[in-house]
Amino acid sequence: MNALSALWGAIVEAWQELRIHRTRVLLSLIGVGVAVCALSSVVGFAGIAEQGMREGNERWGGRPALIAVHPVEEDSASEERVDAAWATILKRHDIRYSSKVGNTSLPVQFRDGVTSVMAQTVDPAFATMHRTVVKDGRWFRPADEELLAPPIIVNEVFWRRLGSPSLAAHPTATVLQGESKVTAPVIGVVKTPESPDDAMAIVLNSAVGRLAGAQTLPFGAPSLEAWVPPEVATPLVEAIRTEFDQALGKDAVSVDRIDYLANRDGDPLLPLKLGVGGIAVLILLLGALGLVNIAMVTVRHRIREIGVRRSFGATSARIFFAVMMESVVATVVAGAAGVGLSVLAVKNPWVEEQLGRGMIADMPPFPVEAAVLGLVAATAVGALAGLLPALVAVRVKVIDAIRY
Repeated sequence: MNALSALWGAIVEAWQELRIHRTRVLLSLIGVGVAVCALSSVVGFAGIAEQGMREGNERWGGRPALIAVHPVEEDSASEERVDAAWATILKRHDIRYSSKVGNTSLPVQFRDGVTSVMAQTVDPAFATMHRTVVKDGRWFRPADEELLAPPIIVNEVFWRRLGSPSLAAHPTATVLQGESKVTAPVIGVVKTPESPDDAMAIVLNSAVGRLAGAQTLPFGAPSLEAWVPPEVATPLVEAIRTEFDQALGKDAVSVDRIDYLANRDGDPLLPLKLGVGGIAVLILLLGALGLVNIAMVTVRHRIREIGVRRSFGATSARIFFAVMMESVVATVVAGAAGVGLSVLAVKNPWVEEQLGRGMIADMPPFPVEAAVLGLVAATAVGALAGLLPALVAVRVKVIDAIRY
């Protein structure tokens, strides 16, 4: 209890001293506050950038762990056998997220003529497995597979060629099948990280026959994908390969893990983290150097005050701790202000939109470690900056201080 009382007394005394010298203290702490703000902001921005990189990798290669099955044979009979074997495997291993992924072309009637549009064929779970970002509207639902009018999702180029209609007005696209036409409701617009020049569409596998018809052939055999927990991915790949060999014959399909963590040892984002750490340390050192210089000047201006305290019986430890605590309390206050400014900067909606380019589905919150790091850094800077002035204050002799 005595130790806590002494600590609290030292903090109160330090705060009173800061109020007395507030003008000089304020000027000295601006740099610390800015440094802590920059430090926390760098960590916060890095968290957004890291999430963007992770989601970008998952968008192309799938979320860890994504297993892909590629049939070797491409005839229709083989595809039916592969689908049947795949359905059995999904049920046996209780795999909840799976999708058949292929490509075909759709002749679409636009205002300026008919264009053959590349279309990706998927199942509803594909969006979850690949973090597909729907800019407007919605993604497919399981109930969409039963609709008589097959819905489609388009990219921004396709949507603009339709005249950029409001999805609330239930716009449609006309797909040609020889002499007949199929009306497909447009239910969503997906956002892509780059700006493609060509119109593209996404359709359900169950609707390919109704949209493309028998006249349009797919581009190669479709692949089969499954999203499973990373810890079971390796044995599951071997089990799926073995079961396909038993059902279709040896090497009828290839089974591999294809997400961005499949063939990488360690953290693929480690270079980014090390770079951020280096920048943070540099910012912290610059803030500490500026504070040390100003603290030394402040102590030299207070030599007479320190001498008077010593003459009234203040011990060296008391003087040392008092000078040290002044610096620590000041930097903690400055650090708290810097962290607050950092939160406002990092979580600004405009900043998040620019950093993520609208492609981050799960925008991370302001990282707690950034706030803790900022406050710990401020405390450490205050302790280091107060160490040298405190040692100087302890060495002040009473008679010299009074004559100063």
